[in-house]
Amino acid sequence: MDFVVSSSHLLGHLQLVSKVVGSKNALPILDNLLFKVNDGVLEVTASDLESTLITRLNLDSNNGNGTIAIDTKKILDVLKEFPEQPLTFNIDTDELKVDIVSSNGKFTLVGQNGEDFPQIPTLKSDRVTRVEILPDVLYSGICSAIFATGDDELRPVMNGIYIEFQTGGINFVATDAHKLVKYRRKEVKVEEEASFILPKKPASILKGVLPKAFSDITLEFDDKNAVFSFENFQLICRLVEGVYPNYATVIPKDNPNKLIVDRLELFNTLKRVSIFANQASNLVGLNITGNQLRVNAQDIDYAISAHEVINCQYDGDEMEIGFKSNFLIEILNNLSTAEVVVELSDPTRAGVVVPKDNENENEEILMLLMPMMINN
Repeated sequence: MDFVVSSSHLLGHLQLVSKVVGSKNALPILDNLLFKVNDGVLEVTASDLESTLITRLNLDSNNGNGTIAIDTKKILDVLKEFPEQPLTFNIDTDELKVDIVSSNGKFTLVGQNGEDFPQIPTLKSDRVTRVEILPDVLYSGICSAIFATGDDELRPVMNGIYIEFQTGGINFVATDAHKLVKYRRKEVKVEEEASFILPKKPASILKGVLPKAFSDITLEFDDKNAVFSFENFQLICRLVEGVYPNYATVIPKDNPNKLIVDRLELFNTLKRVSIFANQASNLVGLNITGNQLRVNAQDIDYAISAHEVINCQYDGDEMEIGFKSNFLIEILNNLSTAEVVVELSDPTRAGVVVPKDNENENEEILMLLMPMMINN
């Protein structure tokens, strides 16, 4: 089979799908990308058995149909060195030989039998839930929650994003038992409540591919797999099996002490002060008195310390509470409003961080952080 394709167009698609390819694959064939040509359309597939990403692009011209697997690194390395130009692929599927013909030369690769590539999982037709979702909703939910996912082999359900469809909206929830994020969009309507746990890797892949989506995402899932289809891409992934913890019970309902502070000012203060925190604990203390917030840290082992005072609005009792600085910095970095509200009850209970003013009336975001004991 032969086909002609733009070098930069092909490279752009291959760079996206190649993110699926693992560094240590269970099967050697998975080090390759599967090229399939059918009636003027090139379909490229990458898989690591858990996640499969397919991209399709229209060819300038083609002669014959067929499949072949081509080494991922080799084809990417070659394409990166070409300026924008049409490339002709002459592929002998019997001899597994790939000739790439440019305007000035020819490059020959050895492929592998496309039939050896694993079959793509299919959904059980009697158990499929189907939802249409805007790319902005899915992208915002994943971006807001993915940093809070866990990395615990003993509790795999904590290592993904819990996507929960309710009649009043969709929730994206992630927690590692120290911090928790709940991102909600009200405009997504479903007839029947459903949920699944999206693993971290396919969530990261979607985060990279979704900016290319300009039309609704078709999401289909059963109890084992999910399929995200949009534009010229399709992601099929195995879901995390198990029951997600009841996250609602962790979120404190009554937080009488409310701190309003400039997000960037607190973010930058924490980055400076946390340099002086104990490297093992990363503990920073927040001492709130009147309309001043004192951020302090110390490392007794090295006799170093730091503190900064910033202005704030505070309605509540005088309080000193400790947090892991890198977690609090992550939370502030994943919010976008100018000011944030930190809701507190007492130094032993979780603090809740929410945006002060949310521009999107259909969006709700809540971030929770467990406190640390301060040794006075």
